[in-house]
Amino acid sequence: MKITTICKYVDQPMILNKLDKKMPALLIGTGGAFGVVNSVKSAKKDKKTAKQKFAQNAIIISSTIGASLLGTRGLKINGKKIFKGLMERVPLSELQKVQTSAVNKFLKTEKTTDKKVLEALERAKVKELSPKQIDTLTNKLPTSPAKKELFEVILPEKKNLNSKEIFSEIKRLSLLGLIPVVGGVAGGIVADRVVNRGESADLRKKRTANKVKEGLYQYLANIFLCNVGAGSALFISERLEKAKKIKPLTPMKKLVVILSGITATGIVGGSYIANYVSKKCINPLFGEKNQKKLYGERKPEALDIALHADDIATAGILSGFKWIEPALPFMYFISGYRAGIGYRNGNKGQNK
Repeated sequence: MKITTICKYVDQPMILNKLDKKMPALLIGTGGAFGVVNSVKSAKKDKKTAKQKFAQNAIIISSTIGASLLGTRGLKINGKKIFKGLMERVPLSELQKVQTSAVNKFLKTEKTTDKKVLEALERAKVKELSPKQIDTLTNKLPTSPAKKELFEVILPEKKNLNSKEIFSEIKRLSLLGLIPVVGGVAGGIVADRVVNRGESADLRKKRTANKVKEGLYQYLANIFLCNVGAGSALFISERLEKAKKIKPLTPMKKLVVILSGITATGIVGGSYIANYVSKKCINPLFGEKNQKKLYGERKPEALDIALHADDIATAGILSGFKWIEPALPFMYFISGYRAGIGYRNGNKGQNK
């Protein structure tokens, strides 16, 4: 089976609709499982604080997931749309109407008696095509304007974004990453009020400062600056294409260009910039003394590198691989959670 066939299969509107429908349940299930495992580990270390840890996790995880779902799906009250989500999909019934109309229009102009072709076209009205059916339609239908118009609906090609569209998409993806981080910070602050009642104002202020700093670290180092690097790399490559310095990029070559931009701007410089901003802006805001070392409070670690998997997903989306998009909320969840607990791994190597 060809790779192009697999890519066409997973990028079908019907497949994207299925993935999108499953996302909330998977996100809630994954987040809940993570919270339980984390709480059990804490209970083994200190049974006295196990209930507090469980309550803290429940509030932070609920806030992070709730913010993600609202951000991606929007909000409806009594059937009225309050605001749109950043990852809204066309309802299945609407998709079926559109695809049925496209197939019927095609059959009116292009007559065929091939049973396999007719079976595939009939299925395309209401369901996703199998890889074999995609090959059947691709190979057996003669090239024509009608075939091109049909495929634009049922098997759309990857869109080659221009610089304006690229930065618009980066803006959307950056906001998509910001929402769970803000949700995590807000949930963490609420959790402190609930779980750590009676603690001193100074300690509470320090906890809040840590959450804001970790939120900034997660957003700048693991999300925003990586997106900026991706957009900048694509913008430069587009200018080079127009100047005929390089040939037009294929989706895979574009993916390599984007990953190069992400590595240069986000992975290499992100943690430095995030820590610098925390030291110069957030610490004075909360009346904290600055660490002499830039990485005294927060230094990159293995999980931070792993979290850049969302940047690979972002690169895939900007390259035209839309099936990756429903996975982004899962990847941003850890960033939101770490912001919520105010994760710090500096000199003492512990959260505060």
